[in-house]
Amino acid sequence: MRSKSIRLTANSYALLALLDQLGEATSYEIKGAIEKSIANFWPLPHTTAYEEPARLAAAGYLSARQESGGRRRKVYSLTDAGRTALRKWASEPSAAPPQLRDEHMLKAFAGAPPGPLLEQRAAWHRQKLAELEGYLEEVRGVEAWAGSERALVAGVAYHRKLLELIDQVRDAGRAS
Repeated sequence: MRSKSIRLTANSYALLALLDQLGEATSYEIKGAIEKSIANFWPLPHTTAYEEPARLAAAGYLSARQESGGRRRKVYSLTDAGRTALRKWASEPSAAPPQLRDEHMLKAFAGAPPGPLLEQRAAWHRQKLAELEGYLEEVRGVEAWAGSERALVAGVAYHRKLLELIDQVRDAGRAS
């Protein structure tokens, strides 16, 4: 039963989806899971793992129980209301368009020489690709993480394509 009405944001749904896959988790565990999954395509402030669960629990979308021993952390899990809200949101056939916020592109627009930027960006994409491939290996075939697997497959393809694009831009610059 909801105790207060709140507006669910995309970050709220991100947290609901993560807890749907985790089952239950402390804020610390949520933060770690965000870093390995959602943050790769939906950046969240680290405070989201600590503030949003309490807000969602107060509204009845999550349950919270206090550990009886040790650090007495709160453990959160989805309620039926949270699962219903998540499924309804996820089944909507529309989403906001992506937003690109890329300092490399801004510097290119400002006239920066592309070579050093391209090399630095290619190195970052190679590192991120290896990271995502590692995460993908961890979740591949685990039913509870099917959504994460799909997102990771897309993330791997995204970084491979951007590495191809960087090569094309680099080659076009050499031809000029």
